[in-house]
Amino acid sequence: MRELMERTVDAQGFTQDGRGRGRRVTVNLAESPLGWLRARGLVDARQFEAGERLRGDYEMAMLAPRVTMRWAARVDGGGGTALEPHAAQIAAKRRFDGAVAAAGPGLSDVLWRVVCAGEGLPVAEKALGWPARAGRLVLTLALDRVAAHYGLR
Repeated sequence: MRELMERTVDAQGFTQDGRGRGRRVTVNLAESPLGWLRARGLVDARQFEAGERLRGDYEMAMLAPRVTMRWAARVDGGGGTALEPHAAQIAAKRRFDGAVAAAGPGLSDVLWRVVCAGEGLPVAEKALGWPARAGRLVLTLALDRVAAHYGLR
């Protein structure tokens, strides 16, 4: 899916309204920051897979803030081998917690911001008070640790 928008990028990152000083670029708002890094060769396939698994566990565990009512899962009586919704949620939460712990303190902050919260690297660096372009190095180290935790080769 493509959701394109004109933005202006300067030394501090993107401006929200597309106006201002700097270079004008077209960005795909539907693309995740991790997908953007992968498309440009800034993270490898193993790191990307680790990030996607972490994000999947984050979403399955329903850790994101909710803005609407959470409806109960429909029970249709169908048998199957899948975990029940609450058991799957608990298992995903355990996997997520284990992966974040494997990343370690200092690395998990940028990992969560970029992979789970969907912040771009410049925004995450600014929020963490880091110098520009320091986040990618820290993110790749965190993704390597998460990949090792998930047993990816």
